Amino acid sequence: MKYIVLLGDGMADWPLDELGGKTPLQVAHKPNMDTLAKRSLMGMVKTVPDGMPAGSDVANLSAFGFNPREVYTGRSPLEAVSMGIRLSDDDIALRCNLVTLSDTAAYQDATMLDYSAGEITTEEASELIQAIAQALNREGLSFYPGVSYRHCLVWNKGPLDLELTPPHDISGKPIREYLPKGKGSEVLLDLMVKSRDILKNHPVNIRRMKKGLNPATSIWLWGQGKRPAIPLFIEKYGLCGAVISAVDLIRGIGKASGMHTVEVPGATGNIHTNFKGKAMAALDELKSGRDLVYIHVEAPDECGHQGLVQEKIRSIELIDREVLGTLLDGLEGSGDYSILILPDHPTPIAIRTHCSDPVPFMIYRSGNPVVDENAVYTEAYASGKDLLIEKGYTLMDMFLGNR
Repeated sequence: MKYIVLLGDGMADWPLDELGGKTPLQVAHKPNMDTLAKRSLMGMVKTVPDGMPAGSDVANLSAFGFNPREVYTGRSPLEAVSMGIRLSDDDIALRCNLVTLSDTAAYQDATMLDYSAGEITTEEASELIQAIAQALNREGLSFYPGVSYRHCLVWNKGPLDLELTPPHDISGKPIREYLPKGKGSEVLLDLMVKSRDILKNHPVNIRRMKKGLNPATSIWLWGQGKRPAIPLFIEKYGLCGAVISAVDLIRGIGKASGMHTVEVPGATGNIHTNFKGKAMAALDELKSGRDLVYIHVEAPDECGHQGLVQEKIRSIELIDREVLGTLLDGLEGSGDYSILILPDHPTPIAIRTHCSDPVPFMIYRSGNPVVDENAVYTEAYASGKDLLIEKGYTLMDMFLGNR
């Protein structure tokens, strides 16, 4: 038996008036998902435990089958693992976003215009982070480039007890009340303020503005944590697994748990990604002997954060056609297989950030008979099945037939 997890990040949503009271998942044309739904076990799963942050870090740990309460040490340390950064026991890692702030005389009076600096390219961002590092690195503080707007700061002997806010939670809001708070926060705020002067007239930003693109006007620091301690996937489940994602967070979970991570050309972490390439890479991994492949697609989440309804619908349709459709064609006649489809968390258009609501899941096994001719893969249908997995990390056991 081969196993595929297809996770559409932030794919779940709330009903929208502009969609006639439906969600993007209900409106999207997704014949492959809906066909499988008729032969699948469906229900809802709570991927974010009560009291924990509704982030992709916590939710994906659950989807991987790891209990977040036992293994979660913060978001950025997982990204650092993916970047190849070696963290000591005394290091804390922080996510460093490149963001677009409004132009104000005082830093604290600015507004968060764009948490991703216009989805800046990795090449442009690398040049900017190098400029930041050259100016701001010092003993105990080091910046590292990542993918697109997502980067890392490592602070040796830095404090963990900081109150830091994800920038995608405050899109369009004044930043004053969301600036770093707690012991050591003055160090981080100083770095953020100084970054604005470094970036203001950088050639990369001048070129972006000439093209009508958002410049990266500041760094934004959040997601602090210590080196992760995640069990090996093969020891926990007895399966050899691979991870396919453009996002360092997901790749970091994979690497930390001993899974093989796959580089897919053109994979970007937004809607302009190589959807089909991810599916083809997954098929190659299965043919090479991997037992399980975890395919993560970030696009619906990015669209949700940006409040782009039609783009979110389109991203779901692309996942259905280019990823799931390619998988089903490639798996035909290749033996028994199972597919688990789910989001990690909702990213409702209405609030443009994550929430901890349960999400719809679907488990399909090849050769399953039709269970319900009327079944479709939506939040409404799944929630009506009266099956709720309260401990999200146990869904992997159910998927693998271990319970």
